[in-house]
Amino acid sequence: MKRFPMPKVYGAVTVGERGQVVIPARIRKAYRIHPGDRLIVLAKEGGPIGFVPVEQFSGFLTHMTEMLAKVKKSAV
Repeated sequence: MKRFPMPKVYGAVTVGERGQVVIPARIRKAYRIHPGDRLIVLAKEGGPIGFVPVEQFSGFLTHMTEMLAKVKKSAV
């Protein structure tokens, strides 16, 4: 059975007065996040908060829409 990958810790951030945080340079470099990039913010109530580049999230939604259509077709 494949194990769930453990998340990496890249450091801590501080929320500023305007609610802004700075993403640590190591994670920006690792995930190729650049100034001006748009990120989707995902969170589960009381759970972790995550950021996903808009392009990746859009691609994920497109893929899932295609998969759902195939599932619906095969269920008929």
